[in-house]
Amino acid sequence: MSVVNNTSVLSPAAATSTAEIRKDFPALERTHNGYPVAYFDGPGGTQVPRAVVEAMNDYLYHHNANTHWAYPTSEETDAIIDSARSVLADFLNASPTEIVFGPNMTALTFHLARALGRGYERNDEIVVTELDHHANVAPWRALEKEHGIKVRTVKMISETGELDWEDFSRQLTRRTKLVAIGAASNALGTINDVRRAEEMAHSLGAQIFVDAVHYAPHELVDVRDWNCDFLACSAYKFYGPHIGILYGRHDLLGSLDFPKLIPAPDTAPERAETGTQNHEGIAGASAAVDFLASLAPGATRRERLRAGLEQLHQRSDALIRQLWNGLREIGRVRLYGPPPGRARTPTIAFTVNGLPSIEAAEKLAERGVFLSHGDFYAMTVVERLGQNPHGLVRAGCACYTTPEEIDRLLAGVRWL
Repeated sequence: MSVVNNTSVLSPAAATSTAEIRKDFPALERTHNGYPVAYFDGPGGTQVPRAVVEAMNDYLYHHNANTHWAYPTSEETDAIIDSARSVLADFLNASPTEIVFGPNMTALTFHLARALGRGYERNDEIVVTELDHHANVAPWRALEKEHGIKVRTVKMISETGELDWEDFSRQLTRRTKLVAIGAASNALGTINDVRRAEEMAHSLGAQIFVDAVHYAPHELVDVRDWNCDFLACSAYKFYGPHIGILYGRHDLLGSLDFPKLIPAPDTAPERAETGTQNHEGIAGASAAVDFLASLAPGATRRERLRAGLEQLHQRSDALIRQLWNGLREIGRVRLYGPPPGRARTPTIAFTVNGLPSIEAAEKLAERGVFLSHGDFYAMTVVERLGQNPHGLVRAGCACYTTPEEIDRLLAGVRWL
């Protein structure tokens, strides 16, 4: 395995059947109470293929060092990080110098918010939405205390789980400096019209930040098409390790007043990174992108990613229809969010009458069906749906999900 391309571990012509994909995931061999485990917890973190772990092991075993020093393993580390920036740039349709690494999306967003806040004036405004994960709310709320800016919130339509675009327009003013929007809701699966939000924001001279954490595992991100100024995602949601990625337009990364140590690099993108990075995680994130790119043929990595995610989308669309329709037939179940046929990811939230979400999750786990419960840090969504304090049950499909596992989930819900 070469140093620079150590994450290119799978052939772009590899078979793409779900059965073949499942062979790459050792976690799928697990059993619980005699049942094979069916993982529906992907919206909180997917399972990891062998290729990702092998890339991380290879780095730690053979190249482990700090950066920018004049000996081989340090130079190899520099090359691996540079290669990973190129791979993630292909994933987002960005440039390598626009890719920033960090511990997770939340930390990166707080870091970016602090840098942006240093340029804001009292009573400047930021627009967020009720549909968002609070990692795309709290960092901007913190600027209310630190700089006296005002945060305005776009309403969610509870009946559909979609944004109220008329209210979106009302919340924008001449004082709006930033619009922070999720590309997809991690709680309900709703996909938002990012391009529409971008056009509205830029028409007023405001910047736009996109939380693509839940979107990136399911649809191909394109920061150029969206014309966004900043975007963040997390590798552990698309089959990688626990590490975050921040995209920022090169000119912005080079000009923002990021908190940094004086001796640290002062050029983009490293000036936006603090301290020693998770090098093995960076290698793993690169391998995760190449895993997705291995699922379909194409002349370039970007083309393979597009084709692979389109194939996964077709499969997940069938799975989500199977799950939605099956749950709808169960009298005690209430479904939330947009139905199949609307813009959505393969993530469904529901409740079972009279049963707290944690109890539903515990009972399903007894049958080897693992899924999430609670508010998923999308607290406002749960509040607006009137589901506090018990929260929602959430089931998400991933590249390894099968129709048989959907049947098992439905049987488990009928048994509750």
